[in-house]
Amino acid sequence: MPAPIALFVYNRPATTRQSLQALVKNEMAASSTLIIFCDGPKANASETEIAKINEVRSVIREEQWCKKVEIVESPSNKGLARSIVEGVSRIVEEYGSIIVLEDDLVVSPFFLKYMNESLVKYQHTEEVVCIHGYSIPVSYNEPIFFLKGADCWGWATWRRGWTLYNPDGKALLTDIENRKLAYEFNYYNTFNYTGMLKKQVEGKINSWAILWYASAFLQNKLTLYPGHSIVKNIGLDESGTHSHNKSMMNTSVFNLPVVLADIPVEESKNAKKKIACYFLRKSGIRVKLKSIPIFLQLLFK
Repeated sequence: MPAPIALFVYNRPATTRQSLQALVKNEMAASSTLIIFCDGPKANASETEIAKINEVRSVIREEQWCKKVEIVESPSNKGLARSIVEGVSRIVEEYGSIIVLEDDLVVSPFFLKYMNESLVKYQHTEEVVCIHGYSIPVSYNEPIFFLKGADCWGWATWRRGWTLYNPDGKALLTDIENRKLAYEFNYYNTFNYTGMLKKQVEGKINSWAILWYASAFLQNKLTLYPGHSIVKNIGLDESGTHSHNKSMMNTSVFNLPVVLADIPVEESKNAKKKIACYFLRKSGIRVKLKSIPIFLQLLFK
């Protein structure tokens, strides 16, 4: 039986429709259960904002997107972080596993096949806690690979994986600092993930995703990635809760099946180095070269 799919929506009817139209092109959609969580309006929402929320709630009823569709509508605004944490917690408790999407993710026709086959393949592999569909756009030369931590753009997990989620950002940050893991956590100091975690602790952002990444990272757990991205984020503009025109994350969708080769259950150093190099190139060299390893500094000699 396919894992249930959770889709989190709010006030973006156009991207919500595109996400659902891509999902239904998956052959396994016809045998899957889809639970759509609709966040509600904020206390001071304008008539325009309420109209968008209502339009989204109409869009999700336009078709029978999967074999079974359950709609959960919140009367008031929970916010993305609370919506996802509560929704994922409920579903893994009930079903044991979950596939998670948001209203700005367009997936390959082979997305559900990859997710479900991976969930079965690694269900008893304790080191693996997350399956991911999006990959940073670089040439990996690997059909699939593992990275340490967890991720958030088209992902899946099991009950045993989600139990590791720690909402205490301060404790996570302290642990990273005490164990001197910031360098590794930040991909050889090429991406400021600890900065994101600090903003979470300070209340400047409300990101469940950085907590999920840190929680799995500190437990030395792994996420499986495809060598070509089978997820595209179409919400990288100012319409999303946490979007900031992140053009460096743009990619195309790979429309062929992902080959689930047998690979060692360990982090791919090759993939991590390639991603770090990509981050560094896209950063405009805003980091101090002395803070990054020699093999990356050589790119700029």
